[in-house]
Amino acid sequence: MNNVKKLRTARGLTQKELAFKIGVVRQTLIAIEKGDYNPSLLLCAKLAIVLDSTLDDLFGPSVDEIRKQMADK
Repeated sequence: MNNVKKLRTARGLTQKELAFKIGVVRQTLIAIEKGDYNPSLLLCAKLAIVLDSTLDDLFGPSVDEIRKQMADK
């Protein structure tokens, strides 16, 4: 899972607006948000720039997810 949709909506952007800003079609952005498509590093960087975020914020696990994984071991 990723945080692209969460960060996009927090910035008040529609899927169409964000897709245009990063140079992809809306369907590609939908697939990224759903986790059905792994974007290239360049596309990840564009998302981070437009969403004023880091790659970790976009695609890294949350601290809570890491804690849960550690507790499960």
